[in-house]
Amino acid sequence: MTTLGTASAAPGEIDTGRLEIGETRDGTTVGLPCAVVEGASDGQTLYVQAASDGDELNGIGVLNRVIPQVDPAVLSGTVLAVGIVNYHGFQIAEHRNPIDDTKMNRAYPGNESGTSSERIAAVTFAAAKRADLILDLHQGSTSQMIDEVRVRCGRRHRLHDECLGLAKTFGCGYVFDQKGPNGQLARVAPDEGIPTVDPELGGCIGWDGESIDIGVRGVFNVLREYGFLEGTVSKSRQTRARGFDQYGSPAGGLIQFEAELGERIKTGDVLFEVTDIFGELKARITADNDGVFWRSRRLPQVATGEYVCSVGTSVDSY
Repeated sequence: MTTLGTASAAPGEIDTGRLEIGETRDGTTVGLPCAVVEGASDGQTLYVQAASDGDELNGIGVLNRVIPQVDPAVLSGTVLAVGIVNYHGFQIAEHRNPIDDTKMNRAYPGNESGTSSERIAAVTFAAAKRADLILDLHQGSTSQMIDEVRVRCGRRHRLHDECLGLAKTFGCGYVFDQKGPNGQLARVAPDEGIPTVDPELGGCIGWDGESIDIGVRGVFNVLREYGFLEGTVSKSRQTRARGFDQYGSPAGGLIQFEAELGERIKTGDVLFEVTDIFGELKARITADNDGVFWRSRRLPQVATGEYVCSVGTSVDSY
């Protein structure tokens, strides 16, 4: 019998429940939606979570489709899932936890006696540490972004190769391989000996069906490659970036992009132009380095110094 919060499943069973993380301001108990899929035979444990950023919904879409498709009768091992980590941010479609104005994916490993975000991080990290592999599902907030997987432990970490292998198995096509900020689950969990990656499933407002499809395929790739389910994975070469060049606007106005997501960029290529409201050119921005056009703002209007786009640099394939 495997239990996560109020979800409890015997071999060959699936159950859903709630993982308690505290109370709201009126004293109501708050529980994160969670699931246990307990395979009929022994095996490893996979932990998957979504929406640690409250407006990043594609990961929820992935779990919404994956969990009903995983048949515990043919599963070897266990899948533990937390469907919405940033409960408070999700309720109001905000990126950060509004209770303490914190980005949840900077709060790990958490603190059982700390702030709201630290307490949620502590509870979910305790669940994640029970696993042999971790997938922390994200997306590019409301920016437009390619589908990628982030390896955040750092290239000198003892688990780097294992995390990179997990990213390749997930198979979005693109990998960002750079040590992440303190407090990220994909940065902290490898220190516990658990290969962990952070799939960034595109970027949208609401649901993006294509990115959700990629995420569903990625989770099943992992389940098959690591022996949870029968079947083999045909792993393709991934395009890897090991750095970012980020570009802001030198002037206020309207953005016109001259590059498309995923496009290979050469030094000096025009990335975007800024015009005034009536179309008069104010600025033309070119690439500082070779790379891949990785991410861009969604809305055309921009103020001086405001973020516009990113180019993935130090690109190779593996």
